[in-house]
Amino acid sequence: MSDRKRILFISPQPFFEWRGSPIRVAFDTRALAESGYAVDLLTLPVGQPHEIPGVTVTRVRNWMGVKKVAIGPSLPKLGFDVSLLLRARKMLKTGRYVAIHGVEEAAVLGALLAARHGCKLVYEKHSDPGSYKKGALRNVVMGLYARAERFAARRADAVIGTGPGLVKQVERMAPDTIAVHIPDIPSSLVEADPAAIAAARARIASGPDEILFGFVGSFAVYQGVDLLFGALPRALKASPHVRMVIVGGTPEEIDAQKALLAQAGVGAQVSFLGKIPPDELPAVLSACDVLMSPRRSGINTPLKLLDYMKAGRAILATDNVANRLIVGETTAHLVPTTVEGLADGIQRLAADADYRAQLASQGRRLVDERYNFRVFKAALADCYAQVLSSA
Repeated sequence: MSDRKRILFISPQPFFEWRGSPIRVAFDTRALAESGYAVDLLTLPVGQPHEIPGVTVTRVRNWMGVKKVAIGPSLPKLGFDVSLLLRARKMLKTGRYVAIHGVEEAAVLGALLAARHGCKLVYEKHSDPGSYKKGALRNVVMGLYARAERFAARRADAVIGTGPGLVKQVERMAPDTIAVHIPDIPSSLVEADPAAIAAARARIASGPDEILFGFVGSFAVYQGVDLLFGALPRALKASPHVRMVIVGGTPEEIDAQKALLAQAGVGAQVSFLGKIPPDELPAVLSACDVLMSPRRSGINTPLKLLDYMKAGRAILATDNVANRLIVGETTAHLVPTTVEGLADGIQRLAADADYRAQLASQGRRLVDERYNFRVFKAALADCYAQVLSSA
């Protein structure tokens, strides 16, 4: 048996899926393993295989026959939470673990088990319960979730927040608990090489003088895609040398938008790439000239902004709390969260190559200095050193 300190890492999300929390969990467990810990990842029976050196993945049984688990609370998630609790209790009986690392509601499971089994508890908070409110029943459920979250935060040895707004929430609900901000990092560690970038641009652009604007994300309302698609007819007619590149969306969503853009007379200037393999994304992003975050609201970090800055390209973003968690006036062209604001921003950046280069340089510098795996790993190791050294 290894003499490395062992951590039970509980993630109540599909693993692996290419979205926020599973990506973060992959980086967490990799960073802990590279810092000298043995990591047992206990997670759901849903998701793609994803091997990480030094990390053993254990999945609960899929007794409900579920094939997909949506973001946010649901009955399948509640059922899997019970399964995670029972399996974690069984694993903890071996007495091998020095800490439980619980992501989101799994921290509640950790709070129920940690003291009984002599473990420290690290709670990792990825989201704000208030952001999921929708309808009376949903509000009741999220109100209960907020109480459970407070219960876990007050019993944790440390709480990690992925954004400063989440850390402030922890400080209010559990003022005696250590609260640490460890920012997200770009979703892929791949650095696109010039040949891959050139190939991606050749596939997308219809000519060497086209200015490519890119967007990556789902078509969910909070992403602001209604603002984006609303702005395109005006912006593209005013700037016929601009092409919009959309990564994401379901086939049905893409078909619906294609029809609307065709009716508006700008369909030929928009390319829909659908969902692409994550490690191919850096080349596509770097092939663009401007990358867009039309986010409407929220206090969670828009992960796409980190990928944008890593690509070394100018950013056009709506001016709101969510986007300002990552970018400011020196790293993005910020516009009002309106159709008119986005349309004007597209025209402004399409016309000024020097301004685009200036924004791109500042964004990439931030990634090199702060938003990278080296800094992320060091911050997580420091947090664990503090937790495990405390009485």
